Amino acid sequence: MRLTKTSPIQGVSNYYSPVFGPAWGAGVDAAEADLSGMLRVLRELPGSAVLMLQPFDQDDTFWRRLERGLELSGYRTDRFFCFGNWYEVVRGRTFGDYWALRPSRLRNTVERARRRLEQKQSWGVEVLTSPGAALERAIAAFEAVYARSWKQPEPCPGFMPGLIRMAAEMGALRLGQLCLGGEVVASQVWLVYGGKASIYKLAYVPGHERLSLGSVLTAALMHHVIDQDRVDEIDYLMGDDHYKQDWMSTRRERVGLIAFDTRSMFGLYAWARHHAGRWVRHLVK
Repeated sequence: MRLTKTSPIQGVSNYYSPVFGPAWGAGVDAAEADLSGMLRVLRELPGSAVLMLQPFDQDDTFWRRLERGLELSGYRTDRFFCFGNWYEVVRGRTFGDYWALRPSRLRNTVERARRRLEQKQSWGVEVLTSPGAALERAIAAFEAVYARSWKQPEPCPGFMPGLIRMAAEMGALRLGQLCLGGEVVASQVWLVYGGKASIYKLAYVPGHERLSLGSVLTAALMHHVIDQDRVDEIDYLMGDDHYKQDWMSTRRERVGLIAFDTRSMFGLYAWARHHAGRWVRHLVK
């Protein structure tokens, strides 16, 4: 995007970004970062009359400091809701411990589905973690399943294959696939890094709803990351989809920050429009 005096500065985040934040170098403490220098640089950029950064963890120390720093330097700030984020802290627990706390309807659904699968053709679950020919076949299978699923086509077709390969090189990939009669019918991409398992993409082939393929595969991957990877947290990333509440116990929100430099004419004008819009929405409720 070409920056002008009337276009805001936006964070480098997009459709694929579950959370946004600074990439600190080794040994840098977010609580001690030089925000004054950062704000001076920001103010010199075209478009700095309006800043829009999203989505971020509202409890993160850096964002609280940045928000306060912007206000002290003449900006008016506001936060806005981006999406809900469901997660589960599993530190020190086994899969058995985790599974016993799931709703009975979920446990019964998975158990019934596994019994039905046992009555079908041969089936199995595989979790791929490393680069190689098997992973390339799994990527092709993932794309085929995704194309046949209910999901919208990817806006950037090369992104997921590239992410999968990079994660495999880093040792962070957990690509799960459920095969039925020699065909991959469900596929999920999880990322494990820094003690956290992130559920990034999932899809299954329609027509097997009674077999609850997605639930069976999710349970298998939960088992893997809890008992083998020994993660501390499992994160469903973006969205308040109802089914996520069966798998996760805790919800938090990801928010955005918008800031207006009221020392500039455009910043003052943009802030006035934003404030008026909030006032009107409040009256309509």
